[in-house]
Amino acid sequence: MSVARELENLKKEIPENVNLVAVSKTKPAEQILEAYNSGHKIFGENKVQELSSKHELLPKDIEWHMIGHLQTNKVKYIAPFVTLIHGVESLKLLTAINKEALKNKRIIDCLLQVKIAAEDSKFGLDQTDVEQILESVEFKQFKNIRILGLMGMATYTSNADMVRDEFRKLVSIFKNIRQKYFSGMPDFKELSMGMSADYKIAIEEGSTMIRIGSLIFGERVYP
Repeated sequence: MSVARELENLKKEIPENVNLVAVSKTKPAEQILEAYNSGHKIFGENKVQELSSKHELLPKDIEWHMIGHLQTNKVKYIAPFVTLIHGVESLKLLTAINKEALKNKRIIDCLLQVKIAAEDSKFGLDQTDVEQILESVEFKQFKNIRILGLMGMATYTSNADMVRDEFRKLVSIFKNIRQKYFSGMPDFKELSMGMSADYKIAIEEGSTMIRIGSLIFGERVYP
């Protein structure tokens, strides 16, 4: 398959206000470079070691998104260059990100991950957890992180109504949090929801950022 062609076809059907994160996990640098040479610069990885090695190999104007579960002791490896961390689901992790961002003289953009799926395997906060973080003394002292919005993953199911309901739940939480804590703050605007199987529903429900892998690069082959 042609990565450049698949990207072009996908972008034709995505509204201008929706950012496309090309999920390149497990894919070789050559395929990422093909996408990059076609004009795409936003890529997502879910493992710190793979993300770091690809950052070393590939052009430095790529915007790297960390979309996987991030351990606090691994933050230091991506803090010098990561553009956006999608899956922040604890105050402990935010503390680590702020600490490493300060060391690198950066402000690191983050999304708080909300659990909307029925699956136990999905990580994330509920609305009360989000509010407790935002109201905490520790959070108010952070100077080197910026919360841009929320991220969530729907249940992996063929039940479109269930997926839509879960996305609507995330939109509702997003609106509540924005009104209560980020009113008049234009930076809080991102809703990262929607992947290869459900991105069309996500866009219909208000997603501003979709994470697409297999539709661009083909199915993953895990070793």
